[in-house]
Amino acid sequence: MTQPIGLVERLTREIVTTIRSQDLRPGQPLPSARALAERFEVTVPTVREALRRLEATGSVELKHGSGTYVREAINRRILDNPHYVPVDLAAAIELLDARIAIEPGIAELAASVQGEESVQTMETAVDNALQLHTEVPAGHFHVELAKASGNRALHEMLVSLLAIHSRTQQAARFTYDRLRDHDEHADILDAVKRGDGLEASHRTRKHLESIKAAVLADWSERADTEETTAAEVVAPAKAVAPAEPTTIDGHEQ
Repeated sequence: MTQPIGLVERLTREIVTTIRSQDLRPGQPLPSARALAERFEVTVPTVREALRRLEATGSVELKHGSGTYVREAINRRILDNPHYVPVDLAAAIELLDARIAIEPGIAELAASVQGEESVQTMETAVDNALQLHTEVPAGHFHVELAKASGNRALHEMLVSLLAIHSRTQQAARFTYDRLRDHDEHADILDAVKRGDGLEASHRTRKHLESIKAAVLADWSERADTEETTAAEVVAPAKAVAPAEPTTIDGHEQ
């Protein structure tokens, strides 16, 4: 049975507050679902739903027969939204517009920092564009770029943004040419390594705007295809005129 969204969301926040106030570390267990239910005066199913949502953010891990354990993501200042976000054109464009607003500035900051270790990590991440099924947050070039900016809030914001819209982000990756993606990442990294913040910002904006254009073109093409297919399905069949009777030796057959 689905629990009231307000109650589950409130309980989710309270569990996170409890974890942080008790300074529970990754790998440490939480109290049992029954104990949490008694503590917060809710039902066990409500606790389980809240824990499932926290698991979706990577903040906890539910181990069958063992319990619930804290995970590293609990240390983020900004936690992922555990609610399902559907993949559609509006969601894809909103995600890309948000990234266009944020990431050029991130690239400019990264160029001003130029940490040696961060550059090496980004060089490795550049090649991930060639791997179709790479998980979004792990080794993602744009995430590593944000990390290289030295601004923890921006890094966590981008990680959370991509995790919230992971299915939308994955759909965009399927749309965009992987070799082009790789080359544009390499161009951004080149500007960062040279310490050219304005060029890094410009290349990042151009890269994301190109992805947005590709997504729009792909959705438009699919819409046209679906309309054509639908028209073919609903088109009425042409009436077949009855065959003229044939006669042999004056007799109708």
